[in-house]
Amino acid sequence: MQQTENVPVEAATQALNDWFSKHRRELPWRAAPTPYGTWLCEVIMQQTRIDQGTAYWHRFMEAFPTVEALARAEEGEVLKLWQGLGYYSRARNLHRAARWVVEELDGVFPETAAGWRELPGVGPYTAAAVASICFGEAVAAVDGNVNRVVARFVGLDEPVDRPAGRRAVEAAAEGLLDRRAPGRHNEAMMELGALVCTPRAPKCGECPLAGGCASAGEAEAAARRPVKAGKAKVVEVTAVGHVLTDGERVAVRVRPEAGIWGGLWEFPGAWTEGQSSGGEWRAPVAGATWRGEVVPGRAHVLSHRRVWGRFGVWEVDGPGADWGADWAWLTWEEAQAKPWPRMTERIWDELRATAGLD
Repeated sequence: MQQTENVPVEAATQALNDWFSKHRRELPWRAAPTPYGTWLCEVIMQQTRIDQGTAYWHRFMEAFPTVEALARAEEGEVLKLWQGLGYYSRARNLHRAARWVVEELDGVFPETAAGWRELPGVGPYTAAAVASICFGEAVAAVDGNVNRVVARFVGLDEPVDRPAGRRAVEAAAEGLLDRRAPGRHNEAMMELGALVCTPRAPKCGECPLAGGCASAGEAEAAARRPVKAGKAKVVEVTAVGHVLTDGERVAVRVRPEAGIWGGLWEFPGAWTEGQSSGGEWRAPVAGATWRGEVVPGRAHVLSHRRVWGRFGVWEVDGPGADWGADWAWLTWEEAQAKPWPRMTERIWDELRATAGLD
């Protein structure tokens, strides 16, 4: 690992540790770390702001205080509680992994990163984080924050989203690891990336690693690191949903588990490429009477898609022979209790009003 001559690794890790003692945030899962609470935190915080994620962590801990409670839950309960966080495969894998721990491991969590990697949905970072924080295994945990800190620290200009760059970051992170207190060190590195070595305008003057950092004081170098080969283009799509209701009940269906919003519920319809905000509506089933259209005020942004919603509300007498076999006919209250994409959940009251239920 690249390092300036006057700042050896031991001094750098000690400076980091001292900084963390003064500046660490008091987060609920840090008070008395447990494998379950730490794992839950790491899963929730992926692609999630700390303030939003903390509220969900408390919500999950209240509903499912133990891995056994989470394992006993129905998948729909877990998805409903997860609603709004996105990346729903995380919730499904969390649930599957909980069942695996209970059914295959007798409720005993693995103590090594290798053991954690065997659980559904657990990747290298989460495995290393839990194993180091809760069991003291000397393994570096590399998340997005650590990726940035290390790439800047060693002056890496290899794309970190390619195998060679990823290996270089992992090797450098292992070289910097404080093996006497690996869990604390990993938390300190993550905290440094979140509070000081930020994506934009890093606070190099406040950084405990600045003395040995290859990018310190070089705004242009810090701004371009970590280098990435390129991001996927965001695609515009329109999600059209037909809201078929007799006033008391409404037609809904569950989305396939594979793909966007897998396992969530939706109104029968289709997705098309591009943004469509107009056009004539055609009755999706025989005998349907038009009630009106509801369009969310803004797009729902996913990682590689910007989803524009359009919902046509139709009055029907009840299920007909030409209805899809996968449609369910539920009361509005039963339907709302299911897990839905946030885009639909936000306009639920407006949909009911358009159906004439207010």
